Parts: sequence; structure tokens; C-alpha cells
Amino acid sequence: MCVRSILLPLGSTNHAESALDVGGQIARMFDAHLTVLHVGTDMQEIGPLMGEGLSGAMMEDMISAALKESATHLKDVRRLFHDFTRDAHIPVLTGDAPLAPPDAPRGPTASFLAHKGHTRSVVAFQARLSDIVVVRQPDPEGDVASSDTLHAVLFESGRGVIIVPPDAPASLGRRICIGWNGTSEAASAIHHAMPLIRRAEAVQILYSPAYQRPGPNARHVGAYLALHGVDATIHKFGSDYRPVGEDMMAAAHDFGADMVVMGAYSHSRLRQMILGGVTRHVLENSDLAVLMSR
Repeated sequence: MCVRSILLPLGSTNHAESALDVGGQIARMFDAHLTVLHVGTDMQEIGPLMGEGLSGAMMEDMISAALKESATHLKDVRRLFHDFTRDAHIPVLTGDAPLAPPDAPRGPTASFLAHKGHTRSVVAFQARLSDIVVVRQPDPEGDVASSDTLHAVLFESGRGVIIVPPDAPASLGRRICIGWNGTSEAASAIHHAMPLIRRAEAVQILYSPAYQRPGPNARHVGAYLALHGVDATIHKFGSDYRPVGEDMMAAAHDFGADMVVMGAYSHSRLRQMILGGVTRHVLENSDLAVLMSR
């Protein structure tokens, strides 16, 4: 298992520096290729948003404003990408040629990819042939684009996604906590995180009776990781006065973790939106990088 291809969708520069930092860290870890993807607005996206009763002039003004804003975002993201790769000393590849011949010296590389279309579809399609996807933490104050990007990867790509908080972590993947609850989503997260887990200095499996679903328990996870050369500890967490998500993140902080690995939406997304849940709590509150899978 290895990471060779990393996708980083960026619709704007909001909190983009931390995501680029994490993408660059992973690229350096594995001598991998980082693709920064920007999806711009086109007429197919704008058309359905137009309401009935608008005059031709009003529609033209709305379309013009949307396209102008999209062009500004593209320019800003492209500039940020080039500033990052220059400062990080990561070579930028262009064109449709293979990333590198088999006998070429290995090292991190990057490229910038600009698309127009429906953001959710483009991101999901590009993610399907990436080893891992890095996204910005959704903005709880209403950044719809960042939330759509995250859920496109989780629900439509089959890939693991690393959600990065606004403040870039000082380290990544040195001390990893696995939030285990016995589900297929949690198992998928471990699978996608295995290249990072095998490199970690310390790994801890977190479990709680309040979080566990029908399936293998934490002891089974420890045995599975041991077959991959990972010596993980097991820690039971939980309290009578805090939600499970809050307890789990507190346990990760107690361990000194710089990354949490967990399944996403073991319950339906609608249920979590209405009633809350571990996934929702972590997405809205985590100050650690979190690798999720579904």
C-alpha cells in the first residue's frame, strides 16, 4: 500500500493554506504527486439557479457576476498554488505527459488542474483515481461549496478523505488515533489510512460501548494491525456527561494525536443533520486532521 496520487480540490483561497500544507506533507512523505483542482462556474451550473420572472437584463447581470467571481477565484487559487509550490520547493508538472518515467529520481511533484462544470460531479470523478483526497474543513457558517466537496468525495468516490482544520497542523501522522465502532465505514477508513498508519510512531485504537455497532471489536482491530507490522494500543473512552464525538476527540488529544482515522456517517447523513452524531461533531469541531471514509 502506498500513496502516489493526492487530490486537493480548492474552490477558493479560504483556509486553503492549511490544506496545501497538509497536501505537501503527504506528497513529501510518499514522493507522491499532488493535484490541486479548481472547478469553475459554467452555464450548466448557473442556469438552474435562475428564478422565474427575471428579465433578460437581470439574468445577464447575474450570469456576468457569477462568471466574474469564478474567474477571480481561479486566479487567486492558481496564484496561491504557485506561491506554495515555489516556497515548498515542489516541482510543478504541466501538460498531459506521464508524471515521470519509471527510472526517474522520485520526489514530490504537483500540478494545477482547472475544470468547469458541476463541482460535485467533477470532484467525485477526479477523486476516483486518486489514492487520497485532502479537503478543507467545511465552514459551519455556511460555506456550501466546501461542504459539497467533502460529501462528494465521501459518498461518490470510494476514496479516503483527509479533512484539514483552518490552522495547519505542526505534524501529520506521527501519532494516530483510530475511532473504531465495528462498522464497514470504520474498516474502510483504516484501509485508506494504512500507508499513514504504518509510518506512524504511535497508534491507539479508541473504542466506547456507546459508539460500538455490531461488528469486530477493538481487540480484533489490534490483531489485524499487528499483521501489518503495527503495534497499536487500545483505549476505552467515554463519560456520562459528554457526547460520544466530544469524548472521542478529548481522548485523541490526551494521546497527543495529530490525526484521527474514523468512518463517516454510520447513521444516515439526514439523521445526523437532524439529531447530530459523531461524524457531524467531528466535522464541525475538530482541530486535528481527520481521515474519514464511508
